[in-house]
Amino acid sequence: MDLFKAITGKNPAEFEQAAKILVDTPDVELFKKLVKQDDFLFDFVKNNVSKRIQHACNKDNFLNLFQFFDFYSASYDEMFAEVMHHFGGENVYPRIKQLYLDGSDAQKAYAAKYLLYINNNDINEIMPQIRANALSEYEPLSANSIELLSANHDELSKKEALERLKSSDEFEQYNSVKFLVTYGAVDALPDIFRVMKSSSLSENIAAEIPFLISPEDLLQTDFDGCILVMCNIISAIPEILPLSSVIDYNLFDIFKNLYFNHLTSSSALLLRMAKEKFALLTENDEYMFDCDKKTKDEIYALNDFFTGISTNKLNSLLYDELYDESDFVLFAVDYTEDVEELETLLDSKNQTLLLKVLNRLKEKSVLNNKHKELALENTTTENIRQMIELL
Repeated sequence: MDLFKAITGKNPAEFEQAAKILVDTPDVELFKKLVKQDDFLFDFVKNNVSKRIQHACNKDNFLNLFQFFDFYSASYDEMFAEVMHHFGGENVYPRIKQLYLDGSDAQKAYAAKYLLYINNNDINEIMPQIRANALSEYEPLSANSIELLSANHDELSKKEALERLKSSDEFEQYNSVKFLVTYGAVDALPDIFRVMKSSSLSENIAAEIPFLISPEDLLQTDFDGCILVMCNIISAIPEILPLSSVIDYNLFDIFKNLYFNHLTSSSALLLRMAKEKFALLTENDEYMFDCDKKTKDEIYALNDFFTGISTNKLNSLLYDELYDESDFVLFAVDYTEDVEELETLLDSKNQTLLLKVLNRLKEKSVLNNKHKELALENTTTENIRQMIELL
């Protein structure tokens, strides 16, 4: 019997036997194969396999799961923790603790999940190591340790992450955003937004925010903030974010709600960006050649939705965002056809905006020396000045 096919298959007699062999033996090679195939198995298959392994565990064999701790997969970490706690209680804590302190990164990542079941008094003794592991470059260990810090309400690590948001290093800022999102620090949203608006990694930061607060909830509390997040997300597809993001972020329902119930200058801009993006994705087969059917269907459905929306209607609302202080002006410039509207932005002190306006004028074949001279009068950054002179 092919144990891999059996444990991932639909035949109860076969998958139950395969799961029993996996745990009883323990069959490390079979588990390694499951982990190796993680990216190629559907989520429902991995969920089934996890349940089957859990069902095969008992008080006599559950310690065999330790043999699998060298091969990390997020598909099985919670199940391993549940089994360990159910059959071993706190009796396995000394061994888990040792793995968390001295084991491999994979072992530590699994151990962190079990530590969620341990009371605060025991956790406090290893809190310094948890804080250190939360900053690990091995993302599963980092994420699971941050979850552990959050569960234990460790304010020190949260405070330190907020301080790192003030760093001049944009990658450190981004890592701090990921920390705070995993921690569940909703009260840090104003600080995260501040960083997103000024960072060259704004798209990456925006992609994290819906995991801290749903776009639907954010629309209720900070409408334009949510629209700005979604503009960055649309901009990031597919170069930074995968096409499956359309499902992950529930984009179809969000766009429909905005168009029919909340059409403003900012939401019109988002819809205009999305309309162009999904037309591009569906016009070129290269973008979707390796997508699953569900993602493809969603993208085509989104494009059909936007095909029925008037571009002129959306464009007519964008001009309200063409002012220096607008959070959306850099996006709005891309869809502005009126040359005079663009020219009014050349007295801006925003160096990035000046360069973008000049590039837009160039795209429209109307850029002249007067435009460049006006922009240069307001340019204080040498590298921006050089780029303007080269246009």
